[in-house]
Amino acid sequence: MFYYLSEYTDLFSPLRVFQYTTFRAVFAAITALLICVVTGPWLIRRLTEMRFQQPIRGEDDLRELAQAHGKKACPTMGGILIIWAVVDSILLWARPTNQLVLMCLATLIWLGGVGFLDDWAKVQAKKSAGMRAKTKFLFQIGLGLFVGTLLVTDPHLGPTARKLVLPFMKGPLIADMGWWTLLVVVVVIVGASNAVNLTDGLDGLATGCTLTVALAYAVMCFVAGNFRFASYLQVPFVFGAGELTVVCAALIGASLGFLWFNCHPAQVFMGDTGSLAIGGLIGAIAIMIKQEVVLVVVGGIFVMEAVSVILQVASFKLRGKRIFAMAPLHHHFELRGWSETKVTTRFWVLSVIFALLGLATLKLR
Repeated sequence: MFYYLSEYTDLFSPLRVFQYTTFRAVFAAITALLICVVTGPWLIRRLTEMRFQQPIRGEDDLRELAQAHGKKACPTMGGILIIWAVVDSILLWARPTNQLVLMCLATLIWLGGVGFLDDWAKVQAKKSAGMRAKTKFLFQIGLGLFVGTLLVTDPHLGPTARKLVLPFMKGPLIADMGWWTLLVVVVVIVGASNAVNLTDGLDGLATGCTLTVALAYAVMCFVAGNFRFASYLQVPFVFGAGELTVVCAALIGASLGFLWFNCHPAQVFMGDTGSLAIGGLIGAIAIMIKQEVVLVVVGGIFVMEAVSVILQVASFKLRGKRIFAMAPLHHHFELRGWSETKVTTRFWVLSVIFALLGLATLKLR
């Protein structure tokens, strides 16, 4: 909305600053941060009054960990705060007519709604099993098909969206994937959404990792949306992708604001409401700027957590043995004697390293 103030520079020349993506990105982050910090206490009180506590899975080890952390009375569905802050900030500071921005808003709200229904089912049943996994996957796949179809059929975005780009390569591996692009979009959105969801198990863990990933993709979006920078670094130029820098900045600010209440000891959990929405949004952004493969590096912590669950389940079904003491991976280290804050802090450090490695791929081509 504020972008359109730049149209009145003839009346007041300083309004020109609203044209600059970097200026609006900074204030998008600040706005989202303030919304979280100011409205967070009210939302936490409301969630507590309604007794929206996070149910704990039935495993004995996990119950012991939860009791040791004192998480029994902590409310969930705090992702409402993140979504609220990000959406408001985007509407204020990004160009609302930009198709990529609109797709980001649709992704955030849709998956936030799916996560809310999942959290609601858990709270009502007072069990960790909420919405059926198949139902959740169908909602996620539907969104992926929707986003993929919009990208593939768009006359400006389609030619770039249909490319398969790999890091360290100057040109695309596949110049035109055609409708197979939809499969890539679905895999990335569903995978990223569920990977963040699996990571959200310790105070501040998923929120802190989201910060580093969002920072890395804010840089990538700025580069992808600037023809000169994209040409120099030999990455795909995506028409209108510069506005996604504002979206990433809003996510950064909201993550910082939510971390104020989610750091140890947490006052609120984001729940599936937040984790599914954040993961889907990150995956959608990565797809839009053709950096979906790099997401495996930048979101290394999310990948580690998801892979640990896959390996654990596969090993137990095939061999009857577990690889880890518990999955996802953060619980494995807890059962090996690491404190919750040590696990979270070390995973944050790794997340920063992964983000820097991902950014390095922009130059190493």
